[in-house]
Amino acid sequence: MNFDVETVLSQLTQNEKIALLSGIDFWHTFPIPKHNVPSIRFTDGPNGIRGTKFFAGVPAACLPCGTALAATWDKPLLKRAGKLLGDECIAKGAHCWLGPTINTPRSPLGGRGFESFSEDPYLSGILAASMILGCESTGVTSCVKHFVGNDQEHERRAVDCLITPRALREVYLRPFQIVARDAKPGAMMTSYNKVNGRHVADSEEMLQQIIRSEWKWDPLIVSDWYGTYTTIDAIKAGLDLEMPGVSRYRGKYIESALQARLLKMSTIDERARRVLKFAQKAGELKVSEVERGRDFAEDRALNRQVSSSSIVLLKNDDSLLPLPKTAGKIALIGSHVRLPVISGGGSASLLPYYSVSLYDAVAEALPNASITHEVGAYAHQMLPVIEAMIHNAIIKFYNDPITLVDRQLLGTENVSSTSFQLMDYNAIPTLNRGMFWGTLLGDFIPTATGTWDFGLSVFGTADLYIDDELLIDNTTHQTRGTAFFGKGTMEKIGSKELVGGKTYKLRLEFGSANTTKMETTGMVNFGGGAVHLGACLRGDPQEMIARAVQAASEADYTIICTGLSGEWESEGFDRPHMDLPPGVDDMISQVLDAAPNAVVVNQSGTPVTMAWAHKARAIIQAWYGGNETGHGISDVIFGAVSPSGKLPLSWPVDVKHNPAYLNYASVGGRVLYGEDVFVGYKFYEKTGREVLFPFGHGLSYATFELSDSEVKTVPEVLRPGHSSVAVVKIKNTSKIAGAQVLQLYISAPDSPTHRPTKELHGFEKVFLEAGEEKEVQIAIDQYATSFWDEIESMWKSEEGTYDVLVGTSSQEILGRGKLIVPETRFWLGL
Repeated sequence: MNFDVETVLSQLTQNEKIALLSGIDFWHTFPIPKHNVPSIRFTDGPNGIRGTKFFAGVPAACLPCGTALAATWDKPLLKRAGKLLGDECIAKGAHCWLGPTINTPRSPLGGRGFESFSEDPYLSGILAASMILGCESTGVTSCVKHFVGNDQEHERRAVDCLITPRALREVYLRPFQIVARDAKPGAMMTSYNKVNGRHVADSEEMLQQIIRSEWKWDPLIVSDWYGTYTTIDAIKAGLDLEMPGVSRYRGKYIESALQARLLKMSTIDERARRVLKFAQKAGELKVSEVERGRDFAEDRALNRQVSSSSIVLLKNDDSLLPLPKTAGKIALIGSHVRLPVISGGGSASLLPYYSVSLYDAVAEALPNASITHEVGAYAHQMLPVIEAMIHNAIIKFYNDPITLVDRQLLGTENVSSTSFQLMDYNAIPTLNRGMFWGTLLGDFIPTATGTWDFGLSVFGTADLYIDDELLIDNTTHQTRGTAFFGKGTMEKIGSKELVGGKTYKLRLEFGSANTTKMETTGMVNFGGGAVHLGACLRGDPQEMIARAVQAASEADYTIICTGLSGEWESEGFDRPHMDLPPGVDDMISQVLDAAPNAVVVNQSGTPVTMAWAHKARAIIQAWYGGNETGHGISDVIFGAVSPSGKLPLSWPVDVKHNPAYLNYASVGGRVLYGEDVFVGYKFYEKTGREVLFPFGHGLSYATFELSDSEVKTVPEVLRPGHSSVAVVKIKNTSKIAGAQVLQLYISAPDSPTHRPTKELHGFEKVFLEAGEEKEVQIAIDQYATSFWDEIESMWKSEEGTYDVLVGTSSQEILGRGKLIVPETRFWLGL
């Protein structure tokens, strides 16, 4: 948009400046048309662009989840993925993408762990920078999040994260520091939580001193949604924009603070200046005037490549994989075979253009095969949303409850699913956003005869009727659950005998959020309300397993695909344990007994317990794979793609082995980051504790070796202000093309400082044809030999000789070299 920031700022009234500092609704900033200042649109989320609507929105491309993206270890590929998200933003009319998420999954139990990248700050920062550069190449601004310490969901708005200065710098701030150095995104989102006694949104030390003064990075600093808690402190600290609108802490409160001389006008000017600069840059971008889709063939191909590249082959005894495409009879076992899990829950969820199931992908890859499917064990937490079995479904909206005779119909919406959130629904101008009611009507056609269980969770109130018979009352008595960012009720169950293929009249009467009977004090009320209505044919668990075992025993090849979902891993709550859903482990174990060559595919965003791992010959970690989930898995299983993914997280044998186990979740309003700098593999290696699969692990169908076990560093002596490179040669020693990730770790064996055994400080993904050899250079920067000195409050690079270790995981080291630091020095900045 054509305007000069300083000229406009000088002409604005006080009230106009104040208005710029908060949003006008859920997604938009305040416009000033007379000065050509546009309204700028934000949009979620980390793995896809939802647009402005949780409900009745425009479908979108869904990329694999954050940990899956990190598992590619592929900087150029993630830059392309970032560009895809930028293009999707433009199609949705959005100027700023709320992503990527680069918090640190210090425990497998974090509800949003799937949304972040890695336990290692270097890997997170480097890959995030690649995505940001790709996104911002389209003109879209990236808003990296959540700065800093939003590493758990329990009491996330109140918890005080007690982090040593060294851990804060080396682990939790480090990804943001790398992003500031390598990408400089135009915006940054503050976290909900406190760090060492102060909410980050109120911390001048964090926002002004570290980001703006020390790092010389000057992004628009925006609050997480409803993550502003004060007027004066937040503005002084450097929080430019409160989101969403209408403001709760600014507006008239800023006026009052100015009158009382608690805020300076110069401070307001500085905040308004940054919002204007943000609006100026974003306003230059031409975005779609209406939200639309862009489901192009090239996007599908890229998404499929990202999905298959993210898949980690954890185990492949006796080269069981890839399976031959000539397979005659295949048994597909598991809950995720026909119902692919494409993303985790919360801000990551969206309506996809399409999704490819493993069943359909296998049928496509092997058109002549005989395929059978048995669920074996359900993996849902709440009953599965009704989608394929609901027909002619609509929602009617009213400003009055059903008890009012002749209430006025205000509008209708067609729906294809019985799960919806109305937090930002505003399509009906006359609808009272404060309190409204709705009726969902549809034809329910069950797929089989038997007892059907229906489950209903709601943020608001809701009652379910089948053929006008009240089946579930979730209005009269309600109990708090975890759905809908922790605002929904526990699921209530009702059952009915139904005949397969017969049509039943389904009616759901619901009231919006403010009709809830539950206490809402201390809870963020996004408004609108939400409903999750699910249904499932009741099955005997042992009979289901028996059918799965029978199918596996009769097949030439068996593939088990199960795991977690957005019900188990989501914004709003943490996982209570690391286990798979009840009954799933038993099912996998029994199927493996009957079919020892069965391939196990796990879908989850973070590690799960695998008590059956010793039985399985082949294990694949498939994450949440986006639109192309089924194709990505099938491409790897049948050899269309040689797997190249590497774990971005250590995989503990048991949750009790995790370094944060005794210091996780809020206790008395705080959480102690007691593992200090020893997060993930740094803890396991320092303590000698065995893991199921180490950080950086991932197998391939190709084989590789270094031509020389001696790693050459150029120069070998690292002098102040300079960098070095490690030079290695790698050869593909197999008859198929493939990719290997060379990982560079630095060790300081002679340091008098308590340091990790080794730390990742470089990596390159190398693609090699059969028999091809390449020389690879891996850059080493000043961070590699430095740690945060708490006495001096600076980075310290210690004099000494460092080991340069190059390998294919944190435990598989193939080559070694030396790096010499001739003198100790202290430094600050990027």
